[in-house]
Amino acid sequence: MLAQEKLDSLTTRFNGLEHAMAENPDPETYVRLSREYAEMQPVVEKIRALEAARADLSGLDELLADGETDAEMRELAEAERPELEETVERLLQEIQFALLPKDVADDKNVIIEVRAGTGGDEAALFAGDLYRMYERYAALRGWKVEEMSATEGEVGGYKEIIATITGAGVFARLKFESGVHRVQRVPATESGGRIHTSAATVAVLPKAEDVDIEIRNEDIRIDTMRASGAGGQHVNTTDSAVRITHIPTGIVVVQAEKSQHQNRARAMEILRTRLFDMERQKAADERAEARRVQVGSGDRSERIRTYNFPQGRVTDHRIGLTLYKLNEILIGEGLDELIDALITDHQATLLAAVEEDA
Repeated sequence: MLAQEKLDSLTTRFNGLEHAMAENPDPETYVRLSREYAEMQPVVEKIRALEAARADLSGLDELLADGETDAEMRELAEAERPELEETVERLLQEIQFALLPKDVADDKNVIIEVRAGTGGDEAALFAGDLYRMYERYAALRGWKVEEMSATEGEVGGYKEIIATITGAGVFARLKFESGVHRVQRVPATESGGRIHTSAATVAVLPKAEDVDIEIRNEDIRIDTMRASGAGGQHVNTTDSAVRITHIPTGIVVVQAEKSQHQNRARAMEILRTRLFDMERQKAADERAEARRVQVGSGDRSERIRTYNFPQGRVTDHRIGLTLYKLNEILIGEGLDELIDALITDHQATLLAAVEEDA
């Protein structure tokens, strides 16, 4: 339960920011104050709404306790009280969630990597289905998707595809998509009608900026090579590819597009993002070990979701949620229901951890 002292201190701080901004500070100070003010404003508005609801509730209780209150007024007060109690509880919960520790990467754009896993051609086709699902979901939310590199499957889909997704709150919405996605369906090439199980791996990485990760020249080796062999249209249309090896970690990034200059820039972008994600994972693991509870680690080695075509269902194994909306989810329209449930579960876990520490 939120302590009243905490709510009072937040309101006092917010009022102090308002006063300080009205004093015409220098531009740099004003920007800093206005940023904090904007972050606090939604929470303080909820606190004020909570105070108003509590005052109304107190007024009703006084009315009901007054022996001179007539029967009609008493009946109205008794009818209104449950709704006010519900409003108070709802606002308390919303304030608690708003005050949970923020993931500093939530507002970042992402690099999404989808790779075919076990299952051969069917896995590549499924990887293509997943990528198109994210493309459509991004379009529905007004985000921009830009393909960075792709290796196509022999009969369609992708062995691997990497793209950037740019927009408001992209990582906050997509970060729980990282992991192994499994599909159960009858492949088009299966004459006996048997259900096959295939898998694809999704990695959603917060896109790192230059200020997030510094890469020293002495820590990387850059090789330029001639691209050859089957590998999809993107590989066949270029004379040179760039391979960057990050020596301390052994991470290797290969880009093979038409422009060697663009290949190098994109390979560095992917390398920086993977290193940033590695640092985030390391910090998350250390926090989890210290607390003996893993919160939102995004372990990509575990199966997170199954798409069952014969039954038209999608099951997210992390929260035990099954939706019989496979088609809606694959066209992006039904994905919000899954993502909202995952975010709610994550918030509840964070809330429990905060209360445990209190």
